[in-house]
Amino acid sequence: MEKLEFLPQDKVIWGRQALSDTMATLGRHGFSRPIVFTVEPLEGLYRRFIEPFLPDQVGTYLDLPPHVPDFAVEGGLKACVARGAGSIVALGGGSVLDAAKAVSHFHKIKHGRFLPIVALPTTLSGSEFSHYFGVTETTEPVKFKRSYAVRETAPKLVVIDPELVRGTPRGLLLSSAVKGLDHAIEGMRLVGADHPHGILAASGVRRFLGVLSRWPERASTEEALVAGAVTLDDLLQLQLAAWQCYFFPASVIYGLSHRIGHILGGTFGVPHSMTSCITLAPVVRACAGFYGDKLRIFSEPQAQHPAAALAGEIATTVKRLGLPTRLRDLGLERYQLPTLLALLVENYPEEVKDLGDGAEEKLFELVQGIW
Repeated sequence: MEKLEFLPQDKVIWGRQALSDTMATLGRHGFSRPIVFTVEPLEGLYRRFIEPFLPDQVGTYLDLPPHVPDFAVEGGLKACVARGAGSIVALGGGSVLDAAKAVSHFHKIKHGRFLPIVALPTTLSGSEFSHYFGVTETTEPVKFKRSYAVRETAPKLVVIDPELVRGTPRGLLLSSAVKGLDHAIEGMRLVGADHPHGILAASGVRRFLGVLSRWPERASTEEALVAGAVTLDDLLQLQLAAWQCYFFPASVIYGLSHRIGHILGGTFGVPHSMTSCITLAPVVRACAGFYGDKLRIFSEPQAQHPAAALAGEIATTVKRLGLPTRLRDLGLERYQLPTLLALLVENYPEEVKDLGDGAEEKLFELVQGIW
């Protein structure tokens, strides 16, 4: 028996000018006294598209480091309470959106109600469509990113507009697209090939790869737009692909690529969007037996070995785009690998079992291989 679960999201608005049009009418969507969560590099986007349209805004909160450290969540919660915020406008990538969800969750615990969230995503990982978030616990000798799944923290309103991603740094934008692919593929872990996740995710994967296959190898997004190599519609297609790849997050449970990424980010500070560039293709190959024929939905019908074909296409895309392919490219030292392995075995034993017989030995080989 399979099931489909829906999150309590009210509305998704997308298209050119969706951002300015929605911000100008935010009150009509039921949001009042918003505090804006964002980061300093997005100040220009905030000043142009957000600030002029929020007359009842109660301020901004900018102290949001990557991987959502617990002290940032505590600071964000204090800012919301001190300023009497009634809602959160989250402008940014996965870390900003996760911080907003975490603050909403702990606001409910301490003050009795969730703070509704408006998500303005500037990356392509799809966090705006989920109820998942992670908080990095920093008080222990080894930092650890704790995962949460709280349905009520799913953003009530999501706005998708190419303006949100056109200024995102090249590496961050493109690596977050690979994270979106990760959601699509590992989402098949515990569902069948005819599950709605698979049907939509397959469309998202093709949409992602179709645009990425034409992406210029070195230019920034703005340079590519000026040169005509990509268009604003291409950016919108990437945003819609991220949505399709992450359409039913409450109905799926992700696998080893995600779990390795959580530890690499929370414990070792590896940029979250970059982890899938390194882990996804090798994990697809290593877990091919577990996924079986389900991954055929992402490959050409004639592919004899769908997992291998899919992994090869991902690896080729990552390499052509100049994204990292080894952990050492991101500063992880070999002596840190035993800690990574121990945390995986301790905290994610079921995902490690996806490797099949001799899973722990295979995990060692996998981690050594991606280093």
